[in-house]
Amino acid sequence: MNKMEKALYELSEMDDLAAQRSPVHGLCPMAKLLSTIAYIIVAVSFHKYDLSGLVPMVLWPVFLFQLSGIPVRTCFYKLRIVLPLVMAVGLFNPFFDRAAMLRIGTVAVSGGVISMLTLMLKGVLCLMASFLLMATTPIDHLCAALRKLHVPGMLVTLLLLTYRYVGVMTEELAIMTEAYHLRSPGQKGIHISAWGSFLGQLLLRSMDRAEELYSSMQLRGYHEHFHYADIKPCTVRDGIYTICCVGLFLLLRLVNVAQLLGSLFVR
Repeated sequence: MNKMEKALYELSEMDDLAAQRSPVHGLCPMAKLLSTIAYIIVAVSFHKYDLSGLVPMVLWPVFLFQLSGIPVRTCFYKLRIVLPLVMAVGLFNPFFDRAAMLRIGTVAVSGGVISMLTLMLKGVLCLMASFLLMATTPIDHLCAALRKLHVPGMLVTLLLLTYRYVGVMTEELAIMTEAYHLRSPGQKGIHISAWGSFLGQLLLRSMDRAEELYSSMQLRGYHEHFHYADIKPCTVRDGIYTICCVGLFLLLRLVNVAQLLGSLFVR
Protein backbone atom coordinates (compact mmCIF):
# COMPACT_ATOMS: atom_id res chain seq x y z
CA MET A 1 0.00 0.00 0.00
CA ASN A 2 1.57 3.29 -1.16
CA LYS A 3 1.15 6.64 0.55
CA MET A 4 -1.82 7.72 -1.56
CA GLU A 5 -3.71 4.49 -0.97
CA LYS A 6 -2.93 4.75 2.74
CA ALA A 7 -4.33 8.31 2.79
CA LEU A 8 -7.53 7.14 1.09
CA TYR A 9 -7.86 4.30 3.58
CA GLU A 10 -7.46 6.64 6.56
CA LEU A 11 -10.03 9.01 5.08
CA SER A 12 -12.55 6.19 4.77
CA GLU A 13 -11.77 5.17 8.34
CA MET A 14 -13.17 8.49 9.55
CA ASP A 15 -16.51 7.68 7.93
CA ASP A 16 -16.41 4.24 9.55
CA LEU A 17 -15.77 5.78 12.97
CA ALA A 18 -18.68 8.21 12.52
CA ALA A 19 -20.99 5.34 11.54
CA GLN A 20 -20.46 3.42 14.79
CA ARG A 21 -23.06 3.18 17.53
CA SER A 22 -22.48 4.48 21.03
CA PRO A 23 -24.10 6.91 23.50
CA VAL A 24 -21.93 9.70 22.04
CA HIS A 25 -22.76 8.81 18.43
CA GLY A 26 -26.46 8.84 19.28
CA LEU A 27 -26.45 12.42 20.52
CA CYS A 28 -27.94 15.18 18.39
CA PRO A 29 -25.28 16.72 16.08
CA MET A 30 -26.31 20.19 17.28
CA ALA A 31 -25.60 19.24 20.91
CA LYS A 32 -22.19 17.82 20.03
CA LEU A 33 -21.32 20.85 17.90
CA LEU A 34 -22.32 23.40 20.55
CA SER A 35 -20.53 21.54 23.34
CA THR A 36 -17.37 21.27 21.24
CA ILE A 37 -17.44 24.99 20.41
CA ALA A 38 -17.95 25.83 24.09
CA TYR A 39 -15.09 23.52 25.08
CA ILE A 40 -12.67 25.11 22.62
CA ILE A 41 -13.64 28.65 23.68
CA VAL A 42 -13.17 27.84 27.37
CA ALA A 43 -9.88 26.00 26.79
CA VAL A 44 -8.43 28.87 24.79
CA SER A 45 -9.56 31.44 27.39
CA PHE A 46 -7.18 30.15 30.09
CA HIS A 47 -4.31 32.46 31.00
CA LYS A 48 -0.95 31.55 29.52
CA TYR A 49 0.44 30.80 32.98
CA ASP A 50 -2.60 28.87 34.25
CA LEU A 51 -1.29 25.40 33.44
CA SER A 52 -2.70 23.79 36.59
CA GLY A 53 -6.17 25.12 35.84
CA LEU A 54 -6.05 23.84 32.26
CA VAL A 55 -5.00 20.28 33.09
CA PRO A 56 -8.45 19.12 34.37
CA MET A 57 -9.92 20.05 30.97
CA VAL A 58 -8.33 16.84 29.68
CA LEU A 59 -10.96 14.77 31.48
CA TRP A 60 -13.86 15.68 29.17
CA PRO A 61 -12.43 14.46 25.83
CA VAL A 62 -10.80 11.41 27.45
CA PHE A 63 -14.12 10.42 29.06
CA LEU A 64 -16.01 10.84 25.77
CA PHE A 65 -13.39 8.81 23.91
CA GLN A 66 -13.96 5.96 26.33
CA LEU A 67 -17.74 6.36 26.13
CA SER A 68 -17.74 6.37 22.33
CA GLY A 69 -15.46 3.32 22.06
CA ILE A 70 -12.78 5.21 20.11
CA PRO A 71 -9.26 4.70 21.50
CA VAL A 72 -7.37 7.89 22.35
CA ARG A 73 -4.35 6.54 20.47
CA THR A 74 -6.44 6.61 17.28
CA CYS A 75 -6.86 10.36 17.72
CA PHE A 76 -3.13 10.97 18.13
CA TYR A 77 -2.31 8.66 15.23
CA LYS A 78 -4.70 10.46 12.89
CA LEU A 79 -3.36 13.84 13.98
CA ARG A 80 0.31 12.85 13.93
CA ILE A 81 1.10 15.39 11.19
CA VAL A 82 -0.79 18.33 12.70
CA LEU A 83 0.21 17.82 16.35
CA PRO A 84 3.91 18.76 15.94
CA LEU A 85 2.90 21.98 14.15
CA VAL A 86 0.44 22.92 16.90
CA MET A 87 2.87 22.09 19.68
CA ALA A 88 5.59 24.20 18.04
CA VAL A 89 3.59 27.41 18.57
CA GLY A 90 5.10 28.26 21.94
CA LEU A 91 8.46 26.64 21.39
CA PHE A 92 10.41 29.91 21.68
CA ASN A 93 8.63 31.20 24.79
CA PRO A 94 11.38 29.99 27.19
CA PHE A 95 13.90 32.18 25.35
CA PHE A 96 11.83 35.37 25.76
CA ASP A 97 10.34 34.85 29.23
CA ARG A 98 13.14 33.72 31.56
CA ALA A 99 11.80 34.99 34.86
CA ALA A 100 11.43 32.16 37.39
CA MET A 101 7.82 31.60 38.48
CA LEU A 102 8.10 28.48 40.63
CA ARG A 103 10.61 26.02 41.96
CA ILE A 104 10.46 22.23 41.92
CA GLY A 105 13.03 21.29 44.50
CA THR A 106 16.17 23.11 43.45
CA VAL A 107 15.07 23.55 39.84
CA ALA A 108 13.63 26.94 38.87
CA VAL A 109 10.91 26.87 36.22
CA SER A 110 10.59 30.03 34.14
CA GLY A 111 7.37 31.63 32.99
CA GLY A 112 8.33 30.87 29.39
CA VAL A 113 8.35 27.13 30.08
CA ILE A 114 4.95 27.30 31.76
CA SER A 115 3.44 29.38 28.94
CA MET A 116 4.94 27.01 26.37
CA LEU A 117 3.39 23.97 28.05
CA THR A 118 0.06 25.80 28.40
CA LEU A 119 -0.04 26.70 24.71
CA MET A 120 0.90 23.16 23.72
CA LEU A 121 -1.81 21.69 25.94
CA LYS A 122 -4.38 24.14 24.55
CA GLY A 123 -3.57 23.05 21.00
CA VAL A 124 -3.75 19.36 21.88
CA LEU A 125 -7.09 19.77 23.69
CA CYS A 126 -8.64 21.70 20.80
CA LEU A 127 -7.49 19.07 18.31
CA MET A 128 -8.82 16.26 20.49
CA ALA A 129 -12.22 17.94 20.78
CA SER A 130 -12.39 18.60 17.02
CA PHE A 131 -11.37 15.04 16.18
CA LEU A 132 -13.94 13.67 18.62
CA LEU A 133 -16.66 15.70 16.89
CA MET A 134 -15.63 14.47 13.43
CA ALA A 135 -15.22 10.86 14.59
CA THR A 136 -18.69 10.67 16.13
CA THR A 137 -20.70 12.78 13.67
CA PRO A 138 -21.12 12.10 9.92
CA ILE A 139 -20.07 15.06 7.80
CA ASP A 140 -23.58 15.42 6.33
CA HIS A 141 -25.13 15.74 9.79
CA LEU A 142 -22.41 18.15 10.90
CA CYS A 143 -23.02 20.40 7.89
CA ALA A 144 -26.76 20.29 8.53
CA ALA A 145 -26.13 21.41 12.12
CA LEU A 146 -23.95 24.26 10.86
CA ARG A 147 -26.75 25.43 8.59
CA LYS A 148 -29.17 25.38 11.52
CA LEU A 149 -26.76 27.75 13.26
CA HIS A 150 -27.10 30.02 10.20
CA VAL A 151 -23.54 29.55 8.99
CA PRO A 152 -23.43 30.80 5.35
CA GLY A 153 -24.51 28.07 2.97
CA MET A 154 -21.58 28.71 0.63
CA LEU A 155 -19.06 27.99 3.40
CA VAL A 156 -20.90 24.87 4.54
CA THR A 157 -21.21 23.54 0.99
CA LEU A 158 -17.51 24.23 0.41
CA LEU A 159 -16.65 22.31 3.58
CA LEU A 160 -18.84 19.37 2.60
CA LEU A 161 -17.59 19.13 -0.99
CA THR A 162 -13.97 19.52 0.07
CA TYR A 163 -14.32 16.67 2.55
CA ARG A 164 -16.20 14.47 0.12
CA TYR A 165 -14.04 15.00 -2.95
CA VAL A 166 -10.58 15.34 -1.47
CA GLY A 167 -10.50 11.57 -1.89
CA VAL A 168 -11.17 11.98 -5.62
CA MET A 169 -8.14 14.25 -6.00
CA THR A 170 -6.05 11.88 -3.89
CA GLU A 171 -7.12 9.02 -6.15
CA GLU A 172 -6.04 10.98 -9.24
CA LEU A 173 -2.74 11.73 -7.54
CA ALA A 174 -2.26 8.03 -6.75
CA ILE A 175 -2.90 7.08 -10.40
CA MET A 176 -0.41 9.68 -11.66
CA THR A 177 2.21 8.67 -9.11
CA GLU A 178 1.88 5.00 -10.04
CA ALA A 179 2.14 5.85 -13.74
CA TYR A 180 5.27 7.91 -13.09
CA HIS A 181 6.94 5.10 -11.15
CA LEU A 182 6.12 2.62 -13.91
CA ARG A 183 7.96 4.88 -16.35
CA SER A 184 10.83 5.44 -13.90
CA PRO A 185 11.44 2.15 -12.10
CA GLY A 186 13.72 2.22 -9.10
CA GLN A 187 13.43 5.97 -8.57
CA LYS A 188 12.36 7.23 -5.16
CA GLY A 189 9.81 9.99 -5.30
CA ILE A 190 9.34 12.33 -8.24
CA HIS A 191 12.38 14.03 -9.73
CA ILE A 192 12.49 17.79 -9.38
CA SER A 193 12.63 18.22 -13.16
CA ALA A 194 9.16 16.64 -13.45
CA TRP A 195 7.47 18.66 -10.72
CA GLY A 196 6.13 21.35 -13.04
CA SER A 197 4.61 19.01 -15.61
CA PHE A 198 3.33 16.71 -12.86
CA LEU A 199 1.50 19.51 -11.03
CA GLY A 200 0.17 20.92 -14.30
CA GLN A 201 -1.19 17.54 -15.31
CA LEU A 202 -2.73 17.10 -11.88
CA LEU A 203 -4.44 20.48 -12.20
CA LEU A 204 -5.86 19.63 -15.64
CA ARG A 205 -7.08 16.20 -14.49
CA SER A 206 -8.64 17.76 -11.37
CA MET A 207 -10.45 20.37 -13.47
CA ASP A 208 -11.81 17.69 -15.81
CA ARG A 209 -12.99 15.59 -12.87
CA ALA A 210 -14.54 18.67 -11.23
CA GLU A 211 -16.53 19.40 -14.40
CA GLU A 212 -17.79 15.82 -14.47
CA LEU A 213 -18.79 15.98 -10.81
CA TYR A 214 -20.56 19.31 -11.25
CA SER A 215 -22.48 17.97 -14.24
CA SER A 216 -23.52 14.96 -12.18
CA MET A 217 -24.68 17.24 -9.37
CA GLN A 218 -26.77 19.30 -11.81
CA LEU A 219 -28.36 16.17 -13.22
CA ARG A 220 -29.37 15.24 -9.67
CA GLY A 221 -31.08 18.59 -9.13
CA TYR A 222 -28.34 20.83 -7.75
CA HIS A 223 -28.95 24.51 -8.60
CA GLU A 224 -26.82 26.57 -6.20
CA HIS A 225 -28.73 25.18 -3.23
CA PHE A 226 -27.53 22.01 -1.55
CA HIS A 227 -29.95 19.71 0.25
CA TYR A 228 -28.33 18.75 3.51
CA ALA A 229 -29.08 15.60 5.42
CA ASP A 230 -32.12 15.53 7.67
CA ILE A 231 -30.91 15.24 11.24
CA LYS A 232 -33.01 14.13 14.15
CA PRO A 233 -34.34 16.93 16.35
CA CYS A 234 -32.67 17.54 19.67
CA THR A 235 -34.36 15.86 22.63
CA VAL A 236 -34.42 16.67 26.32
CA ARG A 237 -31.43 14.36 26.80
CA ASP A 238 -29.43 16.36 24.26
CA GLY A 239 -30.36 19.61 25.99
CA ILE A 240 -29.33 18.23 29.38
CA TYR A 241 -26.04 16.99 27.88
CA THR A 242 -25.25 20.41 26.42
CA ILE A 243 -26.14 22.29 29.60
CA CYS A 244 -24.11 19.90 31.76
CA CYS A 245 -21.10 20.18 29.46
CA VAL A 246 -21.18 23.98 29.39
CA GLY A 247 -21.69 24.07 33.16
CA LEU A 248 -18.73 21.73 33.66
CA PHE A 249 -16.51 23.86 31.42
CA LEU A 250 -17.45 27.04 33.30
CA LEU A 251 -16.78 25.31 36.61
CA LEU A 252 -13.34 24.18 35.48
CA ARG A 253 -12.67 27.68 34.17
CA LEU A 254 -13.68 29.53 37.31
CA VAL A 255 -12.38 27.04 39.87
CA ASN A 256 -8.82 25.72 39.83
CA VAL A 257 -9.73 22.10 40.55
CA ALA A 258 -6.14 20.86 40.49
CA GLN A 259 -4.99 23.48 43.02
CA LEU A 260 -8.05 22.80 45.19
CA LEU A 261 -7.41 19.04 45.27
CA GLY A 262 -3.73 19.65 45.91
CA SER A 263 -4.49 21.83 48.93
CA LEU A 264 -6.85 19.17 50.32
CA PHE A 265 -4.23 16.41 50.03
CA VAL A 266 -1.52 18.60 51.55
CA ARG A 267 -3.67 19.08 54.63
